[in-house]
Amino acid sequence: MSAIVDRETASVASARLWTRDFTLYFGARVVSLLGDAMMPVAAALAVGAIYGVSGVGYVLSVWTAPFVIFVLFGGVFADRVGARTMMVGADLGRVVIHGAVGVAFFTGIPPLWLLLVASFLSGTAAAMFQPGVNGMVPLVATDPQRANGTLKIADAATQLGGPVLAGLLMAFTGAGTVYTVDAGTFLISAGCLVLIRLARTAGAKSPSTVRLEMKRGWQEFRSRTWMWSVIVIWVFFGMLVFGPYIPLGSRLIGERLGDAAYGWVMTGLGAGTIIGGLIAIRFRPARPLAAGGVAIIGFTFIPLSVALELPLPLLMACHLLGGCAWAFWSVMWSTSVQTQVAPDILNRVTAYEVAGSVSGIAVGQALVGPVSAAVDPRTLLFVSTGVCISVCAALLLTKPIRNLRRV
Repeated sequence: MSAIVDRETASVASARLWTRDFTLYFGARVVSLLGDAMMPVAAALAVGAIYGVSGVGYVLSVWTAPFVIFVLFGGVFADRVGARTMMVGADLGRVVIHGAVGVAFFTGIPPLWLLLVASFLSGTAAAMFQPGVNGMVPLVATDPQRANGTLKIADAATQLGGPVLAGLLMAFTGAGTVYTVDAGTFLISAGCLVLIRLARTAGAKSPSTVRLEMKRGWQEFRSRTWMWSVIVIWVFFGMLVFGPYIPLGSRLIGERLGDAAYGWVMTGLGAGTIIGGLIAIRFRPARPLAAGGVAIIGFTFIPLSVALELPLPLLMACHLLGGCAWAFWSVMWSTSVQTQVAPDILNRVTAYEVAGSVSGIAVGQALVGPVSAAVDPRTLLFVSTGVCISVCAALLLTKPIRNLRRV
């Protein structure tokens, strides 16, 4: 598909991205994402060493549940009081939560109930934070696509560096340091967000209730056929492809080639994500979701390569291609949502699309253990490959998705 760039698009594309506000927002996201990338390692190593695999599963699932439940309220509050205000409050809450867990590790062995309560509160704070992530981009950048591509590259870089940093801190200092550093990243993020200069909104909003605002957000979400169609498709992708892949992939690659090989495969995935972000910055298709649907075909090589038990170099190459496809789709999707939805309703609409996407992944992660005990994991990954191809076909065959034009 050829990119169509008219004079207006070219003018926007040439606008300066690195303004003061975007630089501050970029800094906030980088340190926050770095902290997020450290936490799975801390949970797997620190919690696993004390309470085993079951303890790790409990801690992670207790984080996901409140996120899915409360993210809709996060969207309402972000539209009501402002995305930045909600994000700063959520960051400061996580400073206290993760700092408390860090102190508990420094002073002894934290009880499981404390870890579960902290995980629940952290998931709730993330639900208050996440809707504003999408809504803030149009407020700090004149070119959302370039901004999203740049942020996706930063996300990939932190996914590479965060686990390494967490592993080193765990090895030389312990879990308390990891949680304390993570709390510090949220403090820095809050500080950067506070310094952003946002334009004042004109006029007062009419009185409303949370229920009515959630209802309006649902109506706006439902009225966009292209949006809810993507989310319906994505629920199946999350349940049958994205959710099961990490547990199955880490197990099959680790058992066959060793844990170090899995680390190299993830490095290939991260490198592909960076490349995909760079491509998304430059390539401006007239129909962004159609282009993203074509690109996501590359993701099929990820589960297929593991199911075929390819050698390490080919595994890395397939994951690089899959990461590139994933990043390009993500930028096309985020930019479409940000430019197609009015600013005063954007955070609520974002909350509905995030809740739908995450719920599918959570179900897939919850079911993969019992299912893989009864079905060969390689067979499940072959199924994931077929589902991924079907998802690509569904995206391209759904007319509202295929025909959505860039704004």
